[in-house]
Amino acid sequence: MEALVKYDKGQGNVRLQYMPDPKVEKGKVVLEVNSCGVCGTDLHVYHDTFKNYPPVILGHEFSGRVVEKGPNTDGIDLGGRFSVLGALTVVCNDCEYCHSGDFMFCRTRRGMGHGVNGAFTKYVAARPDQLYATATHVSDDVSALVEPFAVAVHAVGEIANVQFGDTVLLSGPGPIGMLLLKLLLAQGLKTIVAGTREDEHKLKTALEWGAHATVMVDVEDLQEVIQQETKRKGVDIAFETAGAQGSVANCLTALRPLGQYVQVGHFGKEITIPFDLTAFRQLNIKGSVGYTRATWDRAVEIINQGNINFEDTISHRMPLSDWQKGFDLMEQKKSLKILLYPS
Repeated sequence: MEALVKYDKGQGNVRLQYMPDPKVEKGKVVLEVNSCGVCGTDLHVYHDTFKNYPPVILGHEFSGRVVEKGPNTDGIDLGGRFSVLGALTVVCNDCEYCHSGDFMFCRTRRGMGHGVNGAFTKYVAARPDQLYATATHVSDDVSALVEPFAVAVHAVGEIANVQFGDTVLLSGPGPIGMLLLKLLLAQGLKTIVAGTREDEHKLKTALEWGAHATVMVDVEDLQEVIQQETKRKGVDIAFETAGAQGSVANCLTALRPLGQYVQVGHFGKEITIPFDLTAFRQLNIKGSVGYTRATWDRAVEIINQGNINFEDTISHRMPLSDWQKGFDLMEQKKSLKILLYPS
């Protein structure tokens, strides 16, 4: 089968090549991939700023249909459509984090797309416990969004302490940031979205979706806007989703005393920030990475309820052969969610 493979360590070293089809094994099923989303982590693997184990097939945001079943897969029907929790493909199931459900911190964990073969290809093998079914009215493409949406659900619904009446700064209108925006708006929160001139189209989209205000930080004075919008108090919560040094500084500066800061974006390098503000304002600093099984249950239920439109988060659909174009669009901040389809 044709697959997008990180074939060696180092910058780049990604190409389309043929890989063996996964074999059906005891306790596993084989799914035919419907579509798979391009994620910031894929770019980090491309640039070798995220731990990876080549040769490995990239891609982890996907849905597929079961085409083969191994023994001990009762309850899974051929033809069934599932989103796949690829992040726990390899875990020890014995450490404190596996027992608590926080499998992201298992020391032996390897996830699809960087640690084991992922879904930028035609077929993927998975265990039944990794399969999550969305409702029949949910499209295949939206089913592929469960993984990135679970990241947003974890940050907004489980890590942050969001209260009605809060004013929120969302810094970084990328795919994950815009999914966070969907959740914040669904809760009626006054949300200010910050980006750069490169994000102009996405900032316009944020306003169309219902953001209270948007700011191009390299054109406008973000802190002055924050002061005006909060009566010089500062925002209650700031979500950093850009993974950029200036974005962190903007978020910390915009927060009121005793405010909350949630780090969602990944940097892939060391940065310098005004960290003294965390003490001087007694800020509540939290990190948010990935999700838990419970997060996936919650994310699927939100999607199934149908109260949030996810179709408009998909900006580009293209064949797997156009992967470089998709990666470039994301690098250039000219996209929301890009879906690649296997040949």
